[in-house]
Amino acid sequence: MKKWVVRFASLLVFNIVVLLVVGWLTPARVGWAALWAGIVLTALVIWIKPLVEKGFRSMAARSAHQRTRAGEKLVELLLAFAVALLVWIATVAFTGVSIGGGIFGAFWGWVLPPVFLLIGWAIYDAIDDRVESHAGALYDRATAGRSEQADAATPAPPIPSPPDTYPGAPRDSARRDRNDGLTDEQRRMLDELG
Repeated sequence: MKKWVVRFASLLVFNIVVLLVVGWLTPARVGWAALWAGIVLTALVIWIKPLVEKGFRSMAARSAHQRTRAGEKLVELLLAFAVALLVWIATVAFTGVSIGGGIFGAFWGWVLPPVFLLIGWAIYDAIDDRVESHAGALYDRATAGRSEQADAATPAPPIPSPPDTYPGAPRDSARRDRNDGLTDEQRRMLDELG
């Protein structure tokens, strides 16, 4: 579970930054919707994007033998853009992100953000191991502090003393061998009483 929490949190922060850049550089209006849109975008990227990519790649693989190497790279680029466009459409549909700027702005509001998403995904893929390991260390520190507080609040159970080592214990083993139904601790308490 820790792995998923760390991955989701680190990707969420990265996606919020990408959405703010998209809102700043394109006709898309992101604003405060970046927080909810970041959650939706992160969920889409983690769980839906791999399924869509797999479906598109299997469709493209049927005709791969007919393409040249340059044609194959172009198809891969178009598939990546199609996946990013679908993720962007779902993000706009399920969040408060809107596209503005008239006909010309609307066109660029739908075309440019998937390009920024592709660039963001490429950057995140390049640095994800370091980001996730750093986020994992922060997660461990946060949960270790919480568990230390819980451990400090719970008193430690008393350590029982071995028989005949407590002060005032009778040294004769006959007392211990009696079948009186008392435990060693009860006998010790009775001996301390007098």
